[in-house]
Amino acid sequence: MTNKKFKEASPSSTQPATITEAEASTSRYPSPFRELDRMFDSLLARDWMHPLRWDRLSALAPRLPRVDVLDRDTEVVVRAELPGIEREDLDVSVTERAVTIKGESHKESREEEGEYYRCEISSGSVLRTVELPCDIDADKAEANFRNGVLELTLPKIKEAHRRKLDIKS
Repeated sequence: MTNKKFKEASPSSTQPATITEAEASTSRYPSPFRELDRMFDSLLARDWMHPLRWDRLSALAPRLPRVDVLDRDTEVVVRAELPGIEREDLDVSVTERAVTIKGESHKESREEEGEYYRCEISSGSVLRTVELPCDIDADKAEANFRNGVLELTLPKIKEAHRRKLDIKS
């Protein structure tokens, strides 16, 4: 294809707009391939596979719980959201540089009359390994679980000394 340039008059300015031959031909005549691409993109944008993910795909992979990691002077605090999981179903392991949180939630099986319009509550598992910003003393680590939030207090092996720096111009 040649790279000829066409000049079109621009109504808003005195300078003529310059476009290539390829741009001119695509703007005049719709391409069936371009239309097929547009249709395919709009189909994916509507998330047409979403009902399949609800039941099959989401049950296969463990979910990642959301976590906060706070680096304090003498300790590291890790908080994890674990809604729907009981304390007995949690397994937390700690090393000097990482924390691994595993959990299992169980769905109550009860029959309800009628058809489900939407069913999003399910059982499943969570798994997350969080790298820590420094070495911690795993033997002195503590864990609390309340209202679906797991909080780990992990004492540091070496206390961090922070000092304020003056910024010079």
